Amino acid sequence: MASLFANPAGRNFLGNSAEWYKLTILAFLIINPILFYMVNPYVAGWALVLEFIFTLAMALKCYPLQPGGLLAFEAVIIGMTSPDTLKHEIEANLEVILLLVFMVAGIYFMKNMLLFVFTKILVKVRNKVLLSLIFCFMAAFLSAFLDALTVTAVIIAISVGFYSIYHKVASGKEFHHDHDHMHDGELDKLNEEDLEGFRAFLRSLMMHAAVGTALGGVMTIVGEPQNILIGTQANWEFMEFFFRMLPVTLPVLIAGLTTCVLLEITGILGYGAKVPPKVLNIIVDYDAYTSERRTSRDNASLIVQGLVGVWLIIALLFHFAPVGVIGLSVIVLASAFTGITEEHQIGHAFEEALPFTALLVVFFTIVGVIADNGLFAPVTNFVLGLDGHGQITALYIANGFLSAISDNVFVATVYISEMTTALANDVISRDTFDLMAVAINTGTNIPSVATPNGQAAFLFLLTSALAPLIRLSYMTMVKMALPYTIVMSIVGYIGVAKFLEPMTEKLYENHYIEHHHEKVGQARDAGEH
Repeated sequence: MASLFANPAGRNFLGNSAEWYKLTILAFLIINPILFYMVNPYVAGWALVLEFIFTLAMALKCYPLQPGGLLAFEAVIIGMTSPDTLKHEIEANLEVILLLVFMVAGIYFMKNMLLFVFTKILVKVRNKVLLSLIFCFMAAFLSAFLDALTVTAVIIAISVGFYSIYHKVASGKEFHHDHDHMHDGELDKLNEEDLEGFRAFLRSLMMHAAVGTALGGVMTIVGEPQNILIGTQANWEFMEFFFRMLPVTLPVLIAGLTTCVLLEITGILGYGAKVPPKVLNIIVDYDAYTSERRTSRDNASLIVQGLVGVWLIIALLFHFAPVGVIGLSVIVLASAFTGITEEHQIGHAFEEALPFTALLVVFFTIVGVIADNGLFAPVTNFVLGLDGHGQITALYIANGFLSAISDNVFVATVYISEMTTALANDVISRDTFDLMAVAINTGTNIPSVATPNGQAAFLFLLTSALAPLIRLSYMTMVKMALPYTIVMSIVGYIGVAKFLEPMTEKLYENHYIEHHHEKVGQARDAGEH
């Protein structure tokens, strides 16, 4: 069988990936049509979902776009889903695509300012527990007002900046030299141990920050894509959305930040790594080096980038335009006023986001397979068969489980549509619908931190250029997210089961929120979306 890949075409197939990996993908491509035509489309659909998750888990072996894309292409060819369904999914998620294309590129033009700010934090805050808490809390705070993908792009840019600084010096070069931090060929053997320690340090910071995006992203209508969808369906404004989520999200936020501190103190599951003294000294020297050589023009660029950052926060907070369009404005403003006018300079900004954007469209094909083959139908029917309080808690559990293995935006779309139909048909009351909407939003946002495919921000981190640099694999992310997943999911469930209904009544009594009496019309909402 090994000779299968001995010829040029075989060697070209999935490039330098291991032969066992190539054989596995080929086996998937052979098995899927057999399952679809000769066994059952439902079984074939679940097999495809698991196969796609496998490609994500092996992201460091082979970028998932190619093997996942082959699986998705085959799914369309054999009829597991259709091009029309894929088009519908792309249209429904166009804002997310535009966000990735333009917002992530926009962050590229602000990286000097971000690196300046966070270098000062790293130099001044030597306590790893406090530093981790700052990263987690800042990610949560920013995600509540921006969005998780934007914040993830920010922390990736910061970490790549830190990594490249040390890697350059560890390879025997000066700060002003050009250097490719993607390759370790010039790395001094004496510095390898420090580099591994630095990688562990950055891994823990990135995971704290990534979880922070989930902690903050669930709290407001602008935090995650599905929040906007759910809030629009329910006719909730910004503050009403915040207050309705608070009985669940506030305990989860406190539990998440507490978990962050405990993980750093105990040092379990890959946490607790401190920045090696040699690395810290280099970053301190870099800070002094750049401060000494910073010209008035450099200072002007930093001020412009800071002002563009303020514009970004205000524009996103008040929804002046779709997120991707605001990202485009960031590119225009930041590049125009910092002297970046050549095409090749601008092109670098899009290198990080476009591979992931393509992967996301492939993922929409898998989502189409889930929709067209009713893979979630048994769970949906079970939940709708329950009554009252049990239905609300079951919605949280079902949305959490399904979001962890598929995509939380898709799961939220399915369930809020089902609840809207139930409201329109007088199966549930409007007050019950509002409670269910909270359960759906928290269910899709909180337990989905369990896996990288659960949240777009986590998947973006896994497939970013940073992940291989700091050795952040799929299973490493799952392992490091595990304590957060357990604590946040349990506290979220307690919030939905014990706090949601009584605290919502208190909010009504104190007029922080008001009862809605109208029904949510699907036709109207479909038109708005």
